Amino acid sequence: MSTVSSESFPTVGVLGGGQLGKMMAAAAQQLGVHTRLLSPKDAGPMQFFADSRSGDWRDPEVLRRFARECDVITVESEWAPAAEMAEVLPENAALRPGPSTLDLIKDKGVQNRTLAEAGLPLPPFACCHTLSDAVDAASKLGYPVVVKQYRGSYDGYGNATARDESELRQAWPDLAADDGALIEAFIPFERELAVQVARRPGGEQVTYPVAYTVQRDHRCHAVVVPAPIDEDVSERAREVAAAAVDAVDGVGLTAVELFQTEDNDILVNELAPRPHNTGHYSIEGSHTSQFENHIRAILDWPLGDPGLRANSAVMVNVLGHRDGRPPKTTGLREALSVSGAAVHIYGKPQVRPNRKMGHVTVVGDDPESVRARAEEAAAAIEL
Repeated sequence: MSTVSSESFPTVGVLGGGQLGKMMAAAAQQLGVHTRLLSPKDAGPMQFFADSRSGDWRDPEVLRRFARECDVITVESEWAPAAEMAEVLPENAALRPGPSTLDLIKDKGVQNRTLAEAGLPLPPFACCHTLSDAVDAASKLGYPVVVKQYRGSYDGYGNATARDESELRQAWPDLAADDGALIEAFIPFERELAVQVARRPGGEQVTYPVAYTVQRDHRCHAVVVPAPIDEDVSERAREVAAAAVDAVDGVGLTAVELFQTEDNDILVNELAPRPHNTGHYSIEGSHTSQFENHIRAILDWPLGDPGLRANSAVMVNVLGHRDGRPPKTTGLREALSVSGAAVHIYGKPQVRPNRKMGHVTVVGDDPESVRARAEEAAAAIEL
């Protein structure tokens, strides 16, 4: 597949029409890059872009027509039909990241085995086909253990902590597929961290500052950048993240979620082969956002500076409180009145409790003030 010329105005196709596709399209437009979005649903964040469409994206003919209009195709989610797209892709178009990368990342068992074979540090784990295998593995790893379904987990869904064999047996039926589930040793970590890595097809890459992800109820509540960790720990985290992306041959933006242990070791938690919630701060906080560098990378264009514009950036997620359609927003005026608050509302057509409906970012030089203002603005918004 040929490299897209930096003098042309290429068209990027995005499989997906949610908030990530929306923010990819906004970054692409800034560079003069045309975007087309394809989603199985005809509502949501994609409604803000005229050149978007809905259709059965498992239908080869729908994918073929879409691909003919694109120079490069990327995904908003690892669950997009990349393998089906690869089968109908025109010779002069590219799919980035490639289907092999997406396949190994979306299966947590394959992902862990791939990273372990490459020498990356991971929590001790076992891929278990049966409940009996899982019980044996847990006894060797030692309780508590984390039970993770191989495919489909996100935002705290799809995994459970088992403190003993009884809880393991209780969790197994809900999380195990026909081929079983992943059993990991529970890591009493000090912090959860994240690093965004933008990588071109030839391997050139840039890494973003290490982010500290603040969790509430097993979901990301806030992202603090830079993470409040020692420089040697930060450097190690960035090295591990870069090596993990090399190991899976990532192209575009890959988010690497990490554990910082009580002994300051760095372990890989999981990868996402796309822009990620933990990198949203970069829209206002970085010289080049994760979305712009994703577009640059998949087009094989020079990568931008991932560094911060100021000493500190904090992003706080805005989650749904109600359950219904259409969403009703209150507190937006109050949030916008907070000094320096950049408010993003995604435009999802339906709200559910704990669903990510938007986020707020504040950038500045005083970390405490930045965090306080971001929290204040996000707390004012209710959907």
